[in-house]
Amino acid sequence: MSAFEGLLREALLDSALLCLPLLAIATVVGTAVAIAQAATQVQEQTLSLLPKLLAVGLAAAIFGPFGMQLCAQLFEHVLQRIPELVSG
Repeated sequence: MSAFEGLLREALLDSALLCLPLLAIATVVGTAVAIAQAATQVQEQTLSLLPKLLAVGLAAAIFGPFGMQLCAQLFEHVLQRIPELVSG
């Protein structure tokens, strides 16, 4: 595997690790709100957006340091592999 392919694979895995927790939380909260709306027969669209927005914002604040550390590690790996990328 070339250096570029290795870095591309690492970047894709890191982006998945950054996005999946937020998407999972948004899905769980959205499902819970949809069930509550169906049970109460309140079909207000803005009511479903606010809980998801708050949950994703809180999750981003909690997982933020982990994400920044992951991005910093990827950046260090890219800088270390620049000679391999340039030489081909």
